[in-house]
Amino acid sequence: MGAVDEIYPELQKIPWFRELREEHFKKIAEIAFIRHFKVGEIFFREGDQQGNVYFVIEGRVALDMFIPHRGKVRFYTAEEGDVVGWSSVTPSIRQRTAGAVAVIDTIAIGMDAEKLGELCEEDHDLGYLIMRRMANVVASRLLVTRLQLMDIFAQPVEKTDEG
Repeated sequence: MGAVDEIYPELQKIPWFRELREEHFKKIAEIAFIRHFKVGEIFFREGDQQGNVYFVIEGRVALDMFIPHRGKVRFYTAEEGDVVGWSSVTPSIRQRTAGAVAVIDTIAIGMDAEKLGELCEEDHDLGYLIMRRMANVVASRLLVTRLQLMDIFAQPVEKTDEG
């Protein structure tokens, strides 16, 4: 059983890919890999240069970012079917906007973001589908972040003599 054959059933678990045409599905499978993360293992750090985008098959992944006067703040926990590292697929963002760490043992399908971008450029039909789905991820994360920002501003940090 080859790597692509192993990826097929795992990709089919992800709603993102279920509706792709067979030719698109094969292209995606060729650049995908399965990765197992142990609890506490880091997917990537905030500020890292581009890398892989991951689709969670099993487990949970915490997304966090550094906020001055608050430290690292978890703003989202990705679960089965979620995507993490989406910012590396966008053409204008060159570094990670958040960090990601496995909350429990996690299995994810990874893809080199640059290769995924190349596939989208080569095949605009596939690119449209991927970017439309990516836009939905961005919109839902923006909503979650806005709600959390409202919560942060509702609970201001106490001022100390230091700051």
